[in-house]
Amino acid sequence: MTQIKQIQTKVFCLLGLVAISLLGCERDLPADAPLATFPNTADIFTDTPVGLTDEFFESFDPAIGANTSGFGTDDVIAYEGTSSIRIDVPSPTDPDGNFIGGIFRDRGEGRNLTQYDALTFWAKGTVNGTVEVGFGTDFELNRFATTRSIEMTTGWKKYVVPIPEASKLVQERGMFLFAAGGFDIQGDGPNGNEVAWTFWIDELRFETLGTNLVVNTEIFNGQDVVVQAFTGSNIAVTGLAQTVNLGTGENVSINVAPAYFNFINSNPSVATIDELGMVSVVGSSGTTNITAILGNTQANGSLEVTSNGQFPSAPIPTRASENVISLFSDAYLNVPVRHYNGFFEPFQTTQGGAGADPNNVDIQGTLPDGSVDNIINYTQLNFVSIGTYETVQLVDASSATHLHIDINVRETIDPSDFIRLELESGTFTGSTANGSFLLNAAALSNVNSDGWASIDVPLASFSGSVDFSNLGQLFFISDATISDIWVDNIYYYNE
Repeated sequence: MTQIKQIQTKVFCLLGLVAISLLGCERDLPADAPLATFPNTADIFTDTPVGLTDEFFESFDPAIGANTSGFGTDDVIAYEGTSSIRIDVPSPTDPDGNFIGGIFRDRGEGRNLTQYDALTFWAKGTVNGTVEVGFGTDFELNRFATTRSIEMTTGWKKYVVPIPEASKLVQERGMFLFAAGGFDIQGDGPNGNEVAWTFWIDELRFETLGTNLVVNTEIFNGQDVVVQAFTGSNIAVTGLAQTVNLGTGENVSINVAPAYFNFINSNPSVATIDELGMVSVVGSSGTTNITAILGNTQANGSLEVTSNGQFPSAPIPTRASENVISLFSDAYLNVPVRHYNGFFEPFQTTQGGAGADPNNVDIQGTLPDGSVDNIINYTQLNFVSIGTYETVQLVDASSATHLHIDINVRETIDPSDFIRLELESGTFTGSTANGSFLLNAAALSNVNSDGWASIDVPLASFSGSVDFSNLGQLFFISDATISDIWVDNIYYYNE
C-alpha cells in the first residue's frame, strides 16, 4: 500500500511574483571587512528535504482557494531512493480549495546559487496535467522569481527551469514554487469540469548543466511600446521572458523577474526606473527610451515615454456632500454602480469604463495634494451607459435639481459634434421612461485651461417623462461625432 506522509504547512497570501518593494538601510563597513558568504547547497529534496524550513511546504492562502491538504511524501513511489514528494491536485469543486500551490524556502539566510545554471527535478503524473514551477519566490521580496509552465507525462521525466542570470543569486531563499489546478479532461478550456489528479516530484536540486543556450530575451513581449504619460504616473515593465534551448534540443520559455535585468534609461530627467521594473514619470516634458540587458543579451522590446507634464485634473467639487448623489467622483462617496460601461452588443463600439469599481478605471492621475484622481476614458464612443440597476439599487434623485458632469473632449470639436445625455428610469422593472438633453459643440468647447467643460444641467431641462426617483441608466450618446472623452465628477445635486 502506498504510504503518504502529510506535511505540516504554513500559509501565505498569494502575491504577484514581483509585487513588494523594500526600502533598506545601509551602514558603512570597514574596508577590510569580509563579505558575507552563503552556502551553495544544491540539493532541495532527495529522499528528505535538504536545508528547508520546518514547514517544508508553505502554501498559498486558502482565502483565495489554495488547498493545503494535498501535499505529502510518498514512501513507495520514487524516481530514485526511497521517497518522493506527492501532490494531490484538487478538483474545482473541492470544498478545501480548488488549486494547490506554494513554495519551499531555505531555512537559513539564503543560498549562493551563482555556480548553477538550472533548477532540475524528475516528475510524473497520473495524467498529462499542467503545473507552474519555478524558484525565487520567498513570500518576502520575490526579487528573482522565475517560473515556467510544464506538462507532466505519466512516466518519469526530467524537467529543467533555466536560471536567467546566476550572478544575481548570491543569497536566495526561494528554492521551489509550484501551482496546479484540476486536469481538463475534455480539453475545452477551464469551465469547472476539470478533475483531480496526482503528480510526484523527486531529486529536486540546482545543477550546472553547461548546455543552456539563450535563444531570445524580451521585455514587453518583444514589442516597442510608445506611451505618453503625466508627471507622477507609474508604468510597469511587463512581458519579461527568456527562451532557452536545452541540451536536449528543447526550447523552453521562462517568465523572468525585472531584477534580473539591467535597464538602460536614455533620459532619467523624464522618467526613472527601479529594479522592480517600475517606471516613474518625474519630468514635466521630454522623452526617454528604456531598454534592457539580461546578462550579456540585449532584450527585444523597449519603452518610449513622453511626459505630458502635470495631469490636468477636473475642477475639484466643493458642494456639500449632504446635497450630492454621486455616481463617479473622488470627492464624494459613490452610490453602488452596476457598470460604467455596459458593452451592449452588437451595436455599441465604446471602450473604457470597464467594471463597477470607481477606483479601478481607465486613468489614475494625481491631484495637487498627491492623492489619486480617477478618470473614465471613453474611446470609440458612439453610446455608453452608466448603469444603476439589476444588481444595485435604482438611484432616487427626486430631491436633486441638477446633474453635474465634467467632460474633457480629447480631440478637435467640429461645429456639428454633440453629446446627448439621456436618463432612463425604471430600468429592469418592466416600465421604463427616458429623457434627454443635448450638449452641442459650443457647450463642449466652453472649457477651462485644462480642457474641462463643467456641465450643470437642470433636471427639469431633460425632455420626456423620466421618473427621477428610480433612475437606472445615464447614457452618453455621440453617434460617433465625438469618439474620445474623459469624464469625471458625475453626480446629482440639490441647489
